[in-house]
Amino acid sequence: MQIISFGKLKEFFETNPAVTVPMQDWFKRVTKAEWDNFSDLKTTFNSVDSMGNQMYVFNVQNHYRIVAKVMFTLKRIYIRWVGNNKDYSRIKFIENL
Repeated sequence: MQIISFGKLKEFFETNPAVTVPMQDWFKRVTKAEWDNFSDLKTTFNSVDSMGNQMYVFNVQNHYRIVAKVMFTLKRIYIRWVGNNKDYSRIKFIENL
C-alpha cells in the first residue's frame, strides 16, 4: 500500500517522541501490506474500525488513533488525522476529515 500524506504522521511523532517507534511500526506494516478489502486489513490490524465511506480508524498502542481513507483498488491510504484518544473523542464528524 502507498501512504499519501505521510507528513501528518511524521509531524505527530516528531512532536510526540514517545510514540515514534509505534507509528513507524504502523507505517512499515502498511507499506508492506497488499490489502484487497476490509477483511485483509483486519487481518493485519485486528483493532481497526470501519467508519464508512472508505474511512478507517487505526488504534496505535491503545492511546493514539490514525484516521485514514483506504482505497483498496488504488492500493493507497490517505492519512486524514493523527492524534491521541482524548482529541479523537472530540471529533464530531469524522467523514469531514
